[in-house]
Amino acid sequence: MREPSMETVPVSPPPQALLERFKDYGQEDAFSLWDELSSEEKDHLVKDIENIDLPRIDRIIRCSFHSQGLPSAAIEPVPESCVSTVEERTMEDREKWWKMGMKAIAEGKLGVLLLSGGQGTRLGSSDPKGCFNIGLPSGKSLFHLQAERILCIQRLAAITANEGAGIVPIQWYIMTSPFTDEATRKYFESHKYFGLEADQVTFFQQGTIPCVSKDGRFIMETPYRVAKSPDGNGGVYTALKSSRLLEDMNSRGIKFVDCYGVDNALVRVADPTFLGYFIDKGVSAAAKVVRKAYPQEKVGVFVRRGKGGPLAVVEYSELDPSLSSAVNQETGRLRFCWSNVCLHMFTVDFLNQVANGLEKDSIYHLAEKKIPSIHGQTVGYKLEQFIFDAFPYTPSTTLFEVVREEEFAPVKNSNGSNFDTPDSAKLLVLRLHTRWVVAAGGFLTHSVPLYATGVEVSPLCSYAGENLESICRGRTFHAPCEISF
Repeated sequence: MREPSMETVPVSPPPQALLERFKDYGQEDAFSLWDELSSEEKDHLVKDIENIDLPRIDRIIRCSFHSQGLPSAAIEPVPESCVSTVEERTMEDREKWWKMGMKAIAEGKLGVLLLSGGQGTRLGSSDPKGCFNIGLPSGKSLFHLQAERILCIQRLAAITANEGAGIVPIQWYIMTSPFTDEATRKYFESHKYFGLEADQVTFFQQGTIPCVSKDGRFIMETPYRVAKSPDGNGGVYTALKSSRLLEDMNSRGIKFVDCYGVDNALVRVADPTFLGYFIDKGVSAAAKVVRKAYPQEKVGVFVRRGKGGPLAVVEYSELDPSLSSAVNQETGRLRFCWSNVCLHMFTVDFLNQVANGLEKDSIYHLAEKKIPSIHGQTVGYKLEQFIFDAFPYTPSTTLFEVVREEEFAPVKNSNGSNFDTPDSAKLLVLRLHTRWVVAAGGFLTHSVPLYATGVEVSPLCSYAGENLESICRGRTFHAPCEISF
């Protein structure tokens, strides 16, 4: 009987050009386990890394590492002239801005941009966060509520500003991530876009960036895959440009973009008052802000960077405790009191400018994390940009104060946590809508204390408490319930 051949199978080397390219940028470790891979795994690795834009990623890593050690310009409070506060707003102002906003919406000049790349992991769900049902009587998800607010504003705009011309659809651009894209699209399809036209909703994905070690090398998640993470909600600027959606906005005549995060149950999507204010001020960027509830509240605040410099956002972890609690003696407010709640308005021209500016500067925030790798949990960096990184690029920013209880109900942590839970957001919605119903002449009965319940008004009935008299006057509702047509 013949002995089996002891010849070894020849080992195929990595593709030479690809290896050389990775060597040029000091990232050849990506091939360190090449000889141990099966031919299928080798194909996986090549596919995974050949699309990495090495010059761009290298520039981002170098610029981001370099900027870490640089002192940033001193911060000053936001000048009073840059803020429209609730108390100084007159009824005439509000009516004027509402009408201006409605006119622009009826003319198709407003697009809506939703940042929806996150999963509901902290809520105990692997679904996209927007699919989450916070427990309202209607059982509607965050996506559903937002879609119906868009439907309501379209209808109101047609009635108030567009005599007889019919409804102009508001274009809704939804940024997903590789982790949420497919599930988000399927969710919208299965719910028939919640009454919107399918062609007024556009999905696009934010990018991902390799995770790097403390010396700037790619971390390998498996022997044939680089560890990557989404590039932060500020990745929206690059993604809008690379997916040619800024061109799409221009071709549709969109001039202004209302941009917000998915996890706010009270968000006023396409708010005509905010839009009218924005147009009236003639600025290129604006943000809704709420007053900090207390000095140690964990929120980023708007500041002015340097003497006469641009407005920017400083994260709570970067603000010195003595500055956090300093009070302005004239106003009685905290000196740094304007909290960023991810409710922004931009011109389309400015979005173009920001995408170019951020790409040129290539500075990302380094988030130190434990990253799953071939060596177990490796301490390294995820590279992210934030939506507020745009503000230093604008020649003119204005802030618009809103009442927290009317417009900000964050859904970030699972029930049982101390704050920003589905339960706390649900209560904020129910309490606000209860105030609307009572103001419109309605009455409530309830079998649990009223502070722990309330009614929900369908966005299809009312956007911000208007037009409820005909539904509510003289009627009694038993809480909790949904009031719809």
